[in-house]
Amino acid sequence: MRFKSLALLLLALPATAFAQRGGAPRMIDIPAMPEPATPTSARRLLSVIAADSMEGRAIWRPGSDRAAKYIAEQMRALGLVPGGDSGYFQKIAGAVQPLTGRVARLPKLSDLDTVPPDRRRIAVNVVGILAGKPNVMDTVQTANGPTVMARRDSVVIVAAHYDHIGITRPVNGDSINNGADDDASGTVAILEIARIMKKWPTPSRSVVFVAFTGEETGGIGTRQYMDTPVRPLTATAAQLQIEMIGRPDTLGMGPGRAWLTGYERSTMGETFQRYGLSIVPDPRPSQGFFSRSDNYAFARQGIPAHTLSSFNLHTDYHQPSDEVSKVDFDHMSKMINVGAKATWILTEGPSPQWLPGQRPCPPPPPGTAVPGGGRGRGGTPMTPAQMDSMRLANAYPRSCVM
Repeated sequence: MRFKSLALLLLALPATAFAQRGGAPRMIDIPAMPEPATPTSARRLLSVIAADSMEGRAIWRPGSDRAAKYIAEQMRALGLVPGGDSGYFQKIAGAVQPLTGRVARLPKLSDLDTVPPDRRRIAVNVVGILAGKPNVMDTVQTANGPTVMARRDSVVIVAAHYDHIGITRPVNGDSINNGADDDASGTVAILEIARIMKKWPTPSRSVVFVAFTGEETGGIGTRQYMDTPVRPLTATAAQLQIEMIGRPDTLGMGPGRAWLTGYERSTMGETFQRYGLSIVPDPRPSQGFFSRSDNYAFARQGIPAHTLSSFNLHTDYHQPSDEVSKVDFDHMSKMINVGAKATWILTEGPSPQWLPGQRPCPPPPPGTAVPGGGRGRGGTPMTPAQMDSMRLANAYPRSCVM
């Protein structure tokens, strides 16, 4: 009874919010789905990405490299355009630290030249692009005001992280953390969404599909993307992260339904509900999930960015017991199909907007930035991402919250 009352309350939220803003925009048509994701198609991909041979997919490790190659092969088979600096791979340079043995990310690939060969490491994000249709114009809000650009140059990022925590101390004889739910399930989702969308009409906005690495170690892959974005951050209309959709969540209204982190912060979630998608607000905001995945880095750049999930706080989280055998593939395949529809809405409809006072504040660049100067304290050049961040902060100086 309590859950039923909660569901009715959540479903009433979007209509109320739109009414307060004076009416909803026109509806768009979502294409039919002749070949949706199925339990069989989801299992086929997940059984590879979360296999023991991937050794838990820890960044900088061989198992992660094997997973990245498999994901790139799937993108190639789907006909996505390579979006990395080396085919589908966006390379990330690292160096083993002599005192700790840990790998530290280097700012640039060329910095590897300063590192002894035996201490050099390379990790990768995997990036594929579905180009939007030409000759459709769009108005994008920038720091200099509304800017008209080709709509295909305005992008939607759909992402998941394929890395996990690798091999750890054995638990019940098993030391490989396969991360079937976290986040092999989301990685399968972006591949399946790409497959579905390739059979649909060409979207208006381009879609950048990214399998990030390093989410489990402080967002290393996302930080690399921020520094070397495939498309300008200021041309990114929205980012949708898909994380841990392998099991249903009773608080999220059960099987076949997802929740969206930071739902109350932007118009994205309520737009999805207007189209009847089975997506509700995050039922556990106290857990801080909005700021605990790769979406948050994009949100801090001013891009409406949220995570779609059904994580039910299961006790297999970050344990070797997060196995393929525990995934509910009927639920997961429904989540993937919902994700495909959500992506179509983001490519064809108005770009999501932050609600007043709900945009996260941008991260301060190193040192004190000089507005428009492109350099921080001591003359250190700012990265393109930091410059974009400052432009967005100057455009919306009082609209952010931490």
